[in-house]
Amino acid sequence: MLEVEVLGDAPTGAPPALEVERLVGLALASAGLSDGHLAVEWVGEDRIAELNREHRGVEGPTDVLSFPVDGEDVAVGPRELGDVVICPPRTADLREAIVHGVLHLTGMDHETDDGEMLALQAEILSW
Repeated sequence: MLEVEVLGDAPTGAPPALEVERLVGLALASAGLSDGHLAVEWVGEDRIAELNREHRGVEGPTDVLSFPVDGEDVAVGPRELGDVVICPPRTADLREAIVHGVLHLTGMDHETDDGEMLALQAEILSW
């Protein structure tokens, strides 16, 4: 079973919770995942800048950050997939940010692959 929590104040134009769950499910399914728990959180520029500095050593705000939790081997209980943190003022397309963040949780990385992640992201968003 997939459990998606949407946290924070949803910005104007944010997809409703059911749409967030659908996008998360599609992105996870592309990696063969169908169950676990993850959170999508809407935050402001100060908070995402703080997280960016703490976890990536990069100053300033960004659009989306992903924080995976459990690896592939989970001994007991549902898998904790991680958190996707999105800063709406820095994000041109909130749906794209959701898919992008979740694909990172699955282990994909557009900075090291040959375009696979961004191609998959575009495909998912076209569905």
